[in-house]
Amino acid sequence: MGSLTSLLAGLVTGEASAIAKQVRGAAIVYGVALVAALFGFCFLLAAAYLWAAKRFGAIEASLGFGGGFLAVAGLTVISYRLTAKSRSRRRAEKRRTNLAALGIAAGIAALPGLLRSREGTGALLGPLAALFAYALYRENFPGDAEKNGDQEPSSDADRRG
Repeated sequence: MGSLTSLLAGLVTGEASAIAKQVRGAAIVYGVALVAALFGFCFLLAAAYLWAAKRFGAIEASLGFGGGFLAVAGLTVISYRLTAKSRSRRRAEKRRTNLAALGIAAGIAALPGLLRSREGTGALLGPLAALFAYALYRENFPGDAEKNGDQEPSSDADRRG
């Protein structure tokens, strides 16, 4: 039972580190966007000051810098949001892979204990028989190929007609 506990602890710590990595990445991206927005706001304030002070001159430059930093901030957030779905899919796939590995490892860890008793052996024979029956079913009834018309004709008469 100790090996199962260590497997579960590994899963929990793996999930925690994945969440921490996700939060850290989001914090960095939003931090960069915040800094860029602050620079943009500062340049817009400087532009307003210069406009009010001189009415002409460095205003265009300040407005350009302010707009540029705001554009950088917007593009950073937009690109992060656009790639969120693919990152989410990768995390879900990794989680499925980890859970499958955990299930296999837990099954292998529990196998010796089940094989020691008569009840455990009986408990293993049921799913094993179901798996065998399913394999036979899939072999004799391919399923989707016939439904979609993807199966090739089996006789020469079918090929000609």
